[in-house]
Amino acid sequence: MTTYTNPVLNADWSDPDVIRVGDDFYLTASSFGRVPGLPLLHSRDLVNWTLVGHALERLEPAGEFTKPRHDCGVWAPSLRYHDERFWIFWGDPDQGIFQINAPGIRGPWTRPHLLKSGKGLIDPCPLWDEETGEAYLVHAWAKSRSGVKNRLTGHRMDPDGRGLLDEGKVIVDGDRIPGWFTLEGPKLYRHDGWFWILAPAGGVETGWQGAFRSRGFFGPYEEKVVLEQRDTDVNGPHQGGWVRTPSGQDWFLHFQQKGAYGRVVHLQPMRWGEDGWPVLGDAGAPVAVHKKPDLPPQPDAAPATDDDFPGGRFGRQWQWTANPQRGWATHHSGDGLRLTCVRTADAHDLRKLPNVLTQRLPGMPSAVEVELQLHSEEPGARAGLAVLGDAFSWIGLQRGADGAVHLVHRFAEGVAEQERDADHPRSAPTGRVRLRIEIGAGARCRFFYDLGDGPRPSGPVFAATPWRWVGALLGLFALAPVGGGHAGAATFSHFRIDHL
Repeated sequence: MTTYTNPVLNADWSDPDVIRVGDDFYLTASSFGRVPGLPLLHSRDLVNWTLVGHALERLEPAGEFTKPRHDCGVWAPSLRYHDERFWIFWGDPDQGIFQINAPGIRGPWTRPHLLKSGKGLIDPCPLWDEETGEAYLVHAWAKSRSGVKNRLTGHRMDPDGRGLLDEGKVIVDGDRIPGWFTLEGPKLYRHDGWFWILAPAGGVETGWQGAFRSRGFFGPYEEKVVLEQRDTDVNGPHQGGWVRTPSGQDWFLHFQQKGAYGRVVHLQPMRWGEDGWPVLGDAGAPVAVHKKPDLPPQPDAAPATDDDFPGGRFGRQWQWTANPQRGWATHHSGDGLRLTCVRTADAHDLRKLPNVLTQRLPGMPSAVEVELQLHSEEPGARAGLAVLGDAFSWIGLQRGADGAVHLVHRFAEGVAEQERDADHPRSAPTGRVRLRIEIGAGARCRFFYDLGDGPRPSGPVFAATPWRWVGALLGLFALAPVGGGHAGAATFSHFRIDHL
């Protein structure tokens, strides 16, 4: 195949940023309140990507993330390579701007360093000016925390990345640009004697990509819209990063907001026009299909989804919904994920649980399957497979008050404070079941179960919903009501996602 089709990452890899180091391309994305955070992806051709790890083991301060905070945590990171080190800067809207760095993409990464404290400081991006040796930082603002938005603030930065050298100055004020609003997500570059800021505006579902240039870092900047929806079906094409191949080709990776699927990632060709401004996509409109970059052919690849959980360990595609505690997942000699039935007062609402192990909802019609065995004798103990968002639905096993195991299917609407049955409970005498969710167009989910006599449908169709900034998630969990002593465990095995 000499062409590629967008999106190149068809799942919620929100707010991507990309760099090239030698022949390798690396990408990171927002991870919000999930742990581990700051996913790290690798590619050799900008089309086929694999997940190689995460840069952030736990969210800090740890006490703030013992429970899910789905729209907090790591917002819009910037990835850079400088002084033979990888650097990631990100904004936590409640704490400020953090920085970590490492000698290699797989680490070891430093502990988070708070570079600038404050509410509403988001979307930071550094620049080390190779010509002058000076360093700079630009960031945006979240109105929900600061009361300020639609402007970009610039600082001179200590070249070691650990301090800022001034109080900061507004270098682009979106309120002064006719028609512009929600200016955010800046990425800072030097090119052809100019300081460049590539930044989106207009909101995630309807916005556009802007470019700003100035001869001096602190401005004044002139602006131009360089990518917008036009007559394509790619709504809000914006917020991402520019990267150049070894031969000098330019490319731009950005996201598209797609409801429950989150923010999927597109690859756009990029060139510099006769007027010196960047031209993205097809004369400023997103491309659906395009010739591949001029890079060596690579085998088809995508971030892993399937998992046999060897030795009880889960793959790097999984994230907890908050900082994990020791003992939630137990290592053992065989295959299969053994989750402890964690005792909780929030058993009625999966959205409140930190011990849900999640991965991204696939962006194309797919079937998700997993085998489940419930080992707990505790009345009320349960385990299952969930589609988790502002609304949620799950199917799994529960130990009843009568001592029997039941197949149960439950859900909760976005406004509901607790779950209720989506179908009548059924006897599951072996304590084992094969669970299946078929995800169709529009993230409409059909649930199935197989107790040994073939798959059977359960309940009505459930339309997956996103969180505020996060796409819907697939989740595995085990829990039990509040009480004393160990409540047992559940084993998940042969997790598979197949495209339909």
